[in-house]
Amino acid sequence: MKILIVGHGRMGRLVEAHAAAHDCEVVAVVDNDRDWASWEDSGADADVAIEFSEPEAVRPNIVRLAARGVNLAIGTTGWQHDEAEIRRVADQAGIGVLAAANFALGVYVFRTIVEEAARRFAPLDDVGAWLHETHHAAKKDAPSGTALFLKSAIESAGYGRPIDVSSTRVGSVPGTHQVGFDGPADTVTLTHTVRDRAVFAHGALEAARWLKGRRGWFTVADMFRD
Repeated sequence: MKILIVGHGRMGRLVEAHAAAHDCEVVAVVDNDRDWASWEDSGADADVAIEFSEPEAVRPNIVRLAARGVNLAIGTTGWQHDEAEIRRVADQAGIGVLAAANFALGVYVFRTIVEEAARRFAPLDDVGAWLHETHHAAKKDAPSGTALFLKSAIESAGYGRPIDVSSTRVGSVPGTHQVGFDGPADTVTLTHTVRDRAVFAHGALEAARWLKGRRGWFTVADMFRD
């Protein structure tokens, strides 16, 4: 399967390094206008693009990919203010898009656990909920997309009280998310910790393989349903 890597920072380089292990061939890496022009002029085909760039780049990137009919797995976060337009472009072009706040597949198991805990605590009015996430100092969006993803899980489980959400940006932390429920006499704390950033690359490559040939808007949850 042929993939195009969009963005060549830490994550883009990890996707490139691990592509062969997932039976993926990298046809090109685009990280600036010159790279885009080179790939577009080359006529090289790609089945799916994997996007780890910048939030403000997601919309122009999908316009270029849609023009070539290339499906897209989005790993970038913080672009949701453009989501309506991005969905419109994808729909008009008839391409497949899989957008994920986090490509660590364990996060989706973690979300299920958090959702069940929230469902149990929702009827107890004296139990408060909090969510704290820690990422590396270079991460721009706060709270993270994963934190918002987990917050929505708590809310969808019927927990209707305020949820305290906080963020820390420090050092080189790949990503740690902690959810807590605090009552008058005890506290339940749930934690998901990424030890190796490569987990995001492996998840993105598996998502790209799943997305090949599909049309529509998807999440990692759709992969699990298959």
